[in-house]
Amino acid sequence: MGAGQGGGAATLSLDRSIVRSPTAPGLGDRLQDLRARIEELDLVTDLGVRIGSREWLRGLGTCAALSYAAWSFAPGIEPLHGATPAPMPDAHWEEARTLAIAPLALGADTGRRMAPTDAVEPLTDTPERPRIDLLATLGRGDGLARVLERAGVAGAEAEAVAEMVAAAITLDEIKPGTTIDITLGRRPNKTVARPLEALTFRARFDLELGVERMNGALALKRIPIAVDDTPLRIQGKVGSSLYRAARAAGAPAKAIEAYLRAIATQVSIGSIGADDEFDIIIEHRRAATGETETGKLLYAALERSRGKDIELMQWDHGGRTQWFEASGVGKSSGMLQRPVPGRVTSNFGKRRHPILGYTRMHKGMDFRAGHGTPILAATDGRVSFAGRSGGYGKQVRIKHDGGIATSYSHMSRIAVKSGERVKQGEVIGYVGSTGLSTGPHLHYELYRNGVPVNPASVKFTSRAQLSGRDLANFRSQLRRLQSVPVAGSKAEATAVADAGKKPDIA
Repeated sequence: MGAGQGGGAATLSLDRSIVRSPTAPGLGDRLQDLRARIEELDLVTDLGVRIGSREWLRGLGTCAALSYAAWSFAPGIEPLHGATPAPMPDAHWEEARTLAIAPLALGADTGRRMAPTDAVEPLTDTPERPRIDLLATLGRGDGLARVLERAGVAGAEAEAVAEMVAAAITLDEIKPGTTIDITLGRRPNKTVARPLEALTFRARFDLELGVERMNGALALKRIPIAVDDTPLRIQGKVGSSLYRAARAAGAPAKAIEAYLRAIATQVSIGSIGADDEFDIIIEHRRAATGETETGKLLYAALERSRGKDIELMQWDHGGRTQWFEASGVGKSSGMLQRPVPGRVTSNFGKRRHPILGYTRMHKGMDFRAGHGTPILAATDGRVSFAGRSGGYGKQVRIKHDGGIATSYSHMSRIAVKSGERVKQGEVIGYVGSTGLSTGPHLHYELYRNGVPVNPASVKFTSRAQLSGRDLANFRSQLRRLQSVPVAGSKAEATAVADAGKKPDIA
């Protein structure tokens, strides 16, 4: 028993000796634990949440510490003291003041203004120039007297000058944009207008007018300007383009357009060949002072390489200016003038009415055109009706020669009155959608002796024949035009020599 007990005690003691006692943590463990705590530490704390908690208080302390550190390292705001220059003596100050104006006079940009010295004495009155030369321009709808008054001329003198000028020419002849050279003299005091000493202006292409003060009174002088009225003749070969060839030869654009319209009354422009030669004569005036003025087309001719030559001259006959052939025959042929440039949307004949909904006769043609498009008269005639006409809306009806009549309907605005005479291509109204209409368009009808006909099928010719004294005068004028030399071949000595003629004093 004793041995057994002793053996048991020994065994228990052995088992206890095997279990190790806990040891203290090493340096590595402590560093690792410190690293973990530092990583868990949150220095950036949101002070807007969990107010009053440990984390919030720690964040508040961190913010206060950082603010204090920034304030403690901030520099001071004490002023920096520098050396104060000694005051300038009076002599040096006066010298600097005198010299300081020099850079300002040479364009300095400081903007300083130098005060006057004691040597400057104020004037009791500002002196005026003895004369003033100025330019005034006559505006559209303006009056000569108003222009002079705006320039500083007294009202009475301006009216007197206007009356003197009106005695020489009609004031309406003075074109807008005319410049007037004005000279104003010395006045006795500033409460009155300056007296007019002289003025000159171009009253007409062939006349210059002037007003001068002579012996205390204003007098009008006329200065005629010599003008050569010889028409301008231009010839050339058509080549690849008649328009470009004529422009290159010196013809004005408007004259070429009139020439093309005149030639188109005889032949198609597309049929003109490259070897054909054009001959154009236009009104032309050249003043002795060098100015030139171009007017309307007088003569249009085309010498053709194949076919009949064309010679046309403008002539007034029966109160109407038109082109006449060299034989004295006036001719205009072709389709009626197209009233609007739009395409045809509905032809002459039966159709289903887009508004009424049943089939009935459509007595004309419908042209599509935008609202406000000008409507042109098909040919010369007299307006027989202009106003509203039921489903036609605003309508214009025109009677022409030969029993022909035309009507233009659904207008937005009418531009003519009943009884008024109109010419081919003249604006008589504007496209609209009045009456029974689904949209802006022109309904155009053509009548012959009161019966509606298809406008697309009508083609008529009007002829005028000169005879007697009219024919003799026509041929005389034609010969004069045909004798005009071509531009460039006439000697420059044709300039009139009396350009320096003395002016007439009125």
